[in-house]
Amino acid sequence: MATVSLKNVKKIYDNKVTAVHDFNLEIADKEFIVLVGPSGCGKSTTLRMIAGLEDISEGDLFIGGKRMNDVEPKDRDIAMVFQSYALYPHMTVYENMAFALKLRKTPKDEIDKKVREAAEILDITQYLDRKPKALSGGQRQRVAIGRAIVRDPQVFLMDEPLSNLDAKLRNQMRAEIIKLRQRINTTFVYVTHDQTEAMTLGDRIVIMKDGFIQQIGTPQEVFDQPANLFVAGFIGSPQMNFFDGQLSKQGGKYQIQVGEAVIVLAGRAQELLSSRGVGDQAVTVGVRPEHISFASEAGGHTIASKVDVSEMMGSEVYLHVNAVGKDVVLRIPTMDLPEEHRAGIPYGTEIRFAFRPKLIHLFDPQTEKNLMY
Repeated sequence: MATVSLKNVKKIYDNKVTAVHDFNLEIADKEFIVLVGPSGCGKSTTLRMIAGLEDISEGDLFIGGKRMNDVEPKDRDIAMVFQSYALYPHMTVYENMAFALKLRKTPKDEIDKKVREAAEILDITQYLDRKPKALSGGQRQRVAIGRAIVRDPQVFLMDEPLSNLDAKLRNQMRAEIIKLRQRINTTFVYVTHDQTEAMTLGDRIVIMKDGFIQQIGTPQEVFDQPANLFVAGFIGSPQMNFFDGQLSKQGGKYQIQVGEAVIVLAGRAQELLSSRGVGDQAVTVGVRPEHISFASEAGGHTIASKVDVSEMMGSEVYLHVNAVGKDVVLRIPTMDLPEEHRAGIPYGTEIRFAFRPKLIHLFDPQTEKNLMY
């Protein structure tokens, strides 16, 4: 069983800077966990503490039920794939992949079998006799992953393994990692700053900021129910739009006012706000670009705006507009636009839009917490 458990883990450097605060996470056997957040949020430091490359200042780390705080990295039965590949330039691909097994004094025929099996899984058999300098970035990354696979570790640690690749290769390697996970079926802890990688790879994702965990959940959970303003703005592309609004209760129904528009909230929001006793207050209203609809005519629930930029994406249009003094992004399916606007909307055109009431998020402007989380 390769469970990983971090209990109240802290990392405090000698200069008294705390990089990770009170980190608690239970990772199940064979689970794929992604740590995601902006640069400097503590995600790589957390991964390096699991690997044993950084000391744990406070708290406990358990792998497979065994406390690992003082166990040497080589004895933790983990394998790590780095952003920089970290291959030996003077060795062939075969020798790079076999190196850790040779150090363990593994029999030659077993080394050969493991290296060739891993090479087949990663489709790099034809490169086994080449040196790393003769390979592309994507091929080198496969070799680095192969070197980790042959060790048959309890836990795979991956530190931004795709960030050195171009966009097309990143997409290909992301698919490769998903396939790899299905074939070798072990526990993965993966670090990235790319929320697309986090959403597509993780069974659960851990969103971090300034050394603190902001939210842990499945990709769908954190997308549908962000715990706070930071998570709401970080997850989703293009990112969520935020408006200043006023929440009030009229005739027993909660409604919000944004600019001149008044929107009555949908049933679930009514129940949640009522059960929590939320009263009239200023709110930050969050709406994703894809949850805004084009309004063909004016109404009390619509918002007036002026188009700044119209980006035609084929099946949809990204509209950057100015509304209620803010820059707002709308993601509108082409078929939902009037015929005259389907080829794009000129700069300065006045349009109106509306929110989908079921898909509105409300945050407390002071605490930044989701009022419906």
